Amino acid sequence: QVQLVESGGGLVQPGGSLRLSCAASGSIFSTSTMGWYRQAPGKERELVASITSFGTTNYADSVKGRFTISRDSAKNTVYLQMNRLKPEDTAVYYCNMKSFGMEYWGKGTLVTVSS
Repeated sequence: QVQLVESGGGLVQPGGSLRLSCAASGSIFSTSTMGWYRQAPGKERELVASITSFGTTNYADSVKGRFTISRDSAKNTVYLQMNRLKPEDTAVYYCNMKSFGMEYWGKGTLVTVSS
């Protein structure tokens, strides 16, 4: 059974930084595509960034140049470094794993960007 546990969310001022972490249980992390999604109040969940098992990354246009996704297979963990945060980045951020046709979600961590 795969479990994804996010951490690192919180309140930050505009222009600040946060690093989210997602720790994955199970043995399929190294072959999985990992992603971060977010859902703001009243909006649909959207892809923020993803990284394949080969390290290929993909970013939403709204975060390019500000956010960086990375993974550490030794720790079964994926990270999202978020810099130059804006109020519109406020959302619940969810970790996602895709592997062998299966998809798993974490419970989310809240990021609030406000002065």
